[in-house]
Amino acid sequence: MNFKKTLVAVAAAASLFSTTALAEKLSVAATPVPHAELLEFVKPALAEQGVELDVKVFTDYVQPNIQVDQKRLDANFFQHQPYLDEFNDGRGTNLVTVAGIHVEPFGAYSNKIDSLDDLKDGAVVAIPNDPTNGGRALLLLQKAGLITLEDESKITATPRDIADNPKDLDFKELEAATLPRILGQVDIALINTNYALEAGLNPSEDALIIEGSESPYVNILVARPDNKDSEAMQKLAKALQSEDVKAFIKENYEGAVVPAF
Repeated sequence: MNFKKTLVAVAAAASLFSTTALAEKLSVAATPVPHAELLEFVKPALAEQGVELDVKVFTDYVQPNIQVDQKRLDANFFQHQPYLDEFNDGRGTNLVTVAGIHVEPFGAYSNKIDSLDDLKDGAVVAIPNDPTNGGRALLLLQKAGLITLEDESKITATPRDIADNPKDLDFKELEAATLPRILGQVDIALINTNYALEAGLNPSEDALIIEGSESPYVNILVARPDNKDSEAMQKLAKALQSEDVKAFIKENYEGAVVPAF
């Protein structure tokens, strides 16, 4: 190889190395379904834009926020705004919303009854034990006419806020991720759609009652004030709000997940 060809080869290799080295890494915590699936779907498009997406899968609702706050991860995608607000207030964190992506209509499920009309007096009802999702569950039961809350619009209500419980329902507050696993041990369980999907439940077919598309609980991409406006983060937000993602959601989740953009 002559000297001129050598220089060309070296320059090309250097250019390739530089492009690879400049690829910005973005680590994002997510619950498995649909959040991690949506992130994996946009990963190739982001790679073409110079963003290397590293998806970290979690099955709880606490560590994803803690690790972003501690700068161990860049962002997370698993929660809605009421939950984030409650978390920030309770933990003293300052995490912020980057973009709203989708709604997962919340539902009530049972292995013992086919209709809420069949719910017996004293039935055991399992709800999430975190304030916002527990309140969300109670609001849905109120909408179904099973209970009445002292403040009928309180999104962080707990069973102690129930003013009228004509069927004397017995409420059990449990970690959201465990609810599908104990479905056979209770009469009904109020389950977040991501956990319902993981358990093989079809919200549009299996839920005894489910939120409508007007639900205010939009699932959001969350980061910190110091990185929310970074070029890589904005590329991720744009990718998650793309028409390709909208089509992917509609094709794969059959109404259990609804685009919010």
